[in-house]
Amino acid sequence: MNASDYGRRFLPKDSLAEIRANFQEGRRVRVAGRLMTRRDMGKSTFADLKDEGARMQIYAKKDILGEEGYKAFAGLSLGDIVGLEGELFNSKTGEPTIKISKFERLSKIVRTLPEKWHGLKDVETRYRHRYVDLISNDEVRATFKARSRIIREIRAFLDKKDFMEVETPMMQPLAGGARAKPFVTHHHTLHMDLFLRVAPELYLKRLLVGGFEKVYEINRNFRNEGISVRHNPEFTMMELYQAYADYEDMMNITEELTHHLVTMLYGKEEIPYGDKTLNFKRPWKRVSFYGALEAATGMDFRKVNVREAAKNLHIEFSEEMEDIDILNEIFGEKVEKDFWDPVFVIDYPTIMTPLAKAKDEDPELVYRFELFVAKMEIANAFSELNDPTIQRERLTEQQELIGESKAIDEDFLMALEYGMPPAGGLGIGIDRVVMLLTNQASIRDVILFPQLKAEKKAAESIE
Repeated sequence: MNASDYGRRFLPKDSLAEIRANFQEGRRVRVAGRLMTRRDMGKSTFADLKDEGARMQIYAKKDILGEEGYKAFAGLSLGDIVGLEGELFNSKTGEPTIKISKFERLSKIVRTLPEKWHGLKDVETRYRHRYVDLISNDEVRATFKARSRIIREIRAFLDKKDFMEVETPMMQPLAGGARAKPFVTHHHTLHMDLFLRVAPELYLKRLLVGGFEKVYEINRNFRNEGISVRHNPEFTMMELYQAYADYEDMMNITEELTHHLVTMLYGKEEIPYGDKTLNFKRPWKRVSFYGALEAATGMDFRKVNVREAAKNLHIEFSEEMEDIDILNEIFGEKVEKDFWDPVFVIDYPTIMTPLAKAKDEDPELVYRFELFVAKMEIANAFSELNDPTIQRERLTEQQELIGESKAIDEDFLMALEYGMPPAGGLGIGIDRVVMLLTNQASIRDVILFPQLKAEKKAAESIE
């Protein structure tokens, strides 16, 4: 191995996808990519070159490259990255091909690409060594290109509605905006502990107080909790707030945005998900939280003892769990399992949602919805509570009833005292939306580098 194995600057002028789409015999091209296959035929060689967007056949001939050039081409390994120039032609089998006039190796592969990269036995390795997964699996690459497109479309959709994209702190002195266990870090210069944010909510609401009327953030949140096919400790959310709106407006935005993404990707309202077909035709079904529970269990949970009901329904829970957490477990086990097509669950208990406005006709319920699709929570929205006195009472009550140890955000309450307009707020889980729209069963398949347990071995073979 020598310095010539790792080439210099080589800017391709053409992409393989564009060449294939606008193929013209005799055209001169300059491309770069990874050598994926080869078929040696004595004085000539056919091979496949792969760049980010496509794969194409290339052709090397001794008479064109010369003795030394052809020998150098024969010395290339599968997986090497090469740059080349050549002329387009159709092979005898009609395959669009680049006839190489000159080439250079830009990077030499040292390891061997795996021959078989699919199958359950390789799942952990695929996630841990995503770069090899991307080289070997075109479907995986397509999923992440779709993810990028989905996020671009979300931004474009909100920009057209005059929402302003903002950035709020990822390190916060208090972990507020959601009930979740935070990650803790320490700032040495300030001599203080900080928390990686569990949600951007309280900072985005401060911006409403400051006079911005439509704001959103596509943000990374961190929750020091479980890992599963639907949960990753680091995840992406889109959260928006609109002054003078309410949760009905948030429902309309959620329906419109999701329907737009579905039809943009599929050109229709029905899409596959596993062995199901999901129908996103509007308007979407609405059910109440307690009504859905009663329909599924036959019990009125506004009247029954939650712990006794959980036992009767064979729902496992620990004695340390609070009643509302047990209620959530029951809802998850008995109700969510039947939600395939989009459904809005509305009218949640007030104690579950201290940051939402209580319903005028029933203060024990709040103006809140969650969107469920394919048995997953996709979105969460409120009519935002903007009364600082009631907000303090709610947060204090939550501390007392749920045993929350984190401090109340006094600066947020001070902000409310300056006056926050009535508003609707919405959070959408980007990772789960991408799961739905790319037909993936695990959140790890839509996150490039998901969190994993430490490797048992210092180095793991992936050959």
